Amino acid sequence: MRTGICDMVAIAKLMNVTLVIPELDKGSLWGDPSDFGEIFDTDHFIASLKNSVRIIKELPKSISEKLEKKKLTRFYMHPGSWSNESYYANIILPLVKKHTVVHLNKTDTRIVNAASLETQRLRCYVNFHALRFTSKINKVGQKLVNMLRARGPFLVLHLRYEMDMLAFSGCTEGCTNKEADELTNLRHFVNWWKVKDIDSDLNRKLGLCPLTPEETVLVLRGLGYGRDTQLYIAAGDIYGGNKRMAALHEAFPNIVRKEKLLSDAELAPFRNRSSQMAALDYLVSIASDVFIPTYYGNMAKVVEGHRRYLGYRKTILLNRKAIVEQIDRLKNSTIDMREFSLEIRQAHEDRTGTPFRRRQIPGLPKEEDYFYANPEECLCAPESSFDSRKRLPSHVQFYS
Repeated sequence: MRTGICDMVAIAKLMNVTLVIPELDKGSLWGDPSDFGEIFDTDHFIASLKNSVRIIKELPKSISEKLEKKKLTRFYMHPGSWSNESYYANIILPLVKKHTVVHLNKTDTRIVNAASLETQRLRCYVNFHALRFTSKINKVGQKLVNMLRARGPFLVLHLRYEMDMLAFSGCTEGCTNKEADELTNLRHFVNWWKVKDIDSDLNRKLGLCPLTPEETVLVLRGLGYGRDTQLYIAAGDIYGGNKRMAALHEAFPNIVRKEKLLSDAELAPFRNRSSQMAALDYLVSIASDVFIPTYYGNMAKVVEGHRRYLGYRKTILLNRKAIVEQIDRLKNSTIDMREFSLEIRQAHEDRTGTPFRRRQIPGLPKEEDYFYANPEECLCAPESSFDSRKRLPSHVQFYS
């Protein structure tokens, strides 16, 4: 959601057209009915960008009447993924001029990772300054951070072992046959998930699966985190519930999550609002002493980038392929826990969120490093600090 909005602001700037406040997708699997203004501070968003892009809350009545008078409907389209800036100047802008209003209903990854410096810095400004959560979300998010800080340092574990992720990725490690069938049925039911037949064992060996709670216990131990570590779980409902979380609770008794820290009355405004609940986890994630995602998905990438912007806060990006290989060796008694720990630590020595150059692969944008995970054009790291070896759809409208 955040990255799509950032891209749309940059696109509006490129075309010098007015941007209508985005309509958030309400038909996805999460079923969140929240509007833009229930998640983000709309007035701040508009005011902070007034010198870059004209943004309005809704389409003017005069434009709507003009379309109705001419018996015209709004022009809907999917802009091309990973498009360069000339695409919007040469392809999309003429459409805006022709149709008056263009409604883009795909907004994620609509601009290449390696855009112009002006576009990159605008995207950063939107993400880190203009896109401010509502005061309601910020207040509760800050309370969570303060409560955690009062208990000492804390690690946020983005435990992406949730039903939607398991169904999407086709990963069933540790699941019963009944659960595996349930996940497969969900994947076949969701039309926009294109890959239906997935080999779970192969995906796991390739590092394409989110770690299970049991695998996560081994990794945290391998990295040196002990029983006294304060863990905040940033996630929705864990698939399998308390049964699947038992190993984590046994190994790390200081586990908390927002549902445990906040009262029912404090949580009530966020119930059945998955995006607002995720916003709370986002605020805690960027403020934590350490952030570890068990799957490198959209939120993990955007949190990583935000933590870089805030001063390269420690973010451990798990090498799941190497981890699975070592876990299987541990289970087969090929190595012991001491050797396992050594292997895990060595595999993550250079995966802690330190500065490095974003990897670019011309013609293969999906394979290269994501701009929002490492917005290096906006980061104040000295040249010598860079490692030489080397972030939900929304709907927007433009009009001219």
